Amino acid sequence: MFKLLKLINLIEYMSFIFFVGLVSFVRVRNHFLMLLFCLEFLVLLVYMVSVLFLSFLCYEYFFLLVFLVFSVSEGALGLGILVSIIRSVGNDSLSSINILW
Repeated sequence: MFKLLKLINLIEYMSFIFFVGLVSFVRVRNHFLMLLFCLEFLVLLVYMVSVLFLSFLCYEYFFLLVFLVFSVSEGALGLGILVSIIRSVGNDSLSSINILW
C-alpha cells in the first residue's frame, strides 16, 4: 500500500513538472533551440513516468529502450534541422524562420 501511495505521489509530481514543461514549450516563441530544449525536457519526463509505471507493474524495460532510441533520433533530427536553418538564415529566431515558409 505504501508503495502505491509513493508511486501516486511521484506521478502527481511528474505530471506537475510535465505541465510546467508544456507551458514553457507553448510560451517560448523566440528561439528554435529553446523549443528543442523544452521538447527534450518533456520527452525525459515521459520516460521517467514510464520507468516508474513499468517498475511498479514489474514489466520488462524493452519498450523503454525503443522509446529512448526514437527520442535520440528525434533529438538528432531536430539538431540537424536547427543547423540547416542557421546555415540558411543566420540565426535560430522563429520570426526569421517564418519567412522561409
